[in-house]
Amino acid sequence: MSEFENQGQDLLDLQEFDEEALKKESEELLEMRFLTGENAEFTRTPGGFIALKTGDKEYARVGVYLTFPLTNPEEFISIRETDEKAKEIGLIESMDKFPREQQEMLREQIKLRYFMPVITKILDVKDEYGYAYWNVVTTFGACRFTTQLSGDVVIHLSDSRLLVTDIDGNRYEIPDFYQLGVMERKKLDLFI
Repeated sequence: MSEFENQGQDLLDLQEFDEEALKKESEELLEMRFLTGENAEFTRTPGGFIALKTGDKEYARVGVYLTFPLTNPEEFISIRETDEKAKEIGLIESMDKFPREQQEMLREQIKLRYFMPVITKILDVKDEYGYAYWNVVTTFGACRFTTQLSGDVVIHLSDSRLLVTDIDGNRYEIPDFYQLGVMERKKLDLFI
């Protein structure tokens, strides 16, 4: 066999190997694995993150993602690897299937990932050149942020619950639009 034929055969062998690996990875991705207090244990790392042991596998750090962050934050929680692929390890059907200490660790990670201040008072909203400049008070103190004037900046989560997203992707919640004063509601006319 010539050197060219050897390289061609090596390439074919590599393609077969890659196809098998891809097939196996695809099957793993399609497999639904539920995590419970019986088959998984979360522990806190020295750096304040969460590690996971499930079956014979241990993960030094995992990511916690909500499937329904606004409507159902205690159920269907995706646990993923922390590398760039964020491959799903398993799904927590309900957080109450874990001991209280582990539930608190999970909630802590969720609060960090889904940080969303609640707007308690709207001081001012000015519109200039296609942008709105907000001056509000939140549960974390006074805050100023900018949004576009497009229709998808303020989303109705219910009849009275609103979600505001600024130009940097930060989210703010108004839990009850009708609890705001008349003048505060008037300032939101641009968006509602």
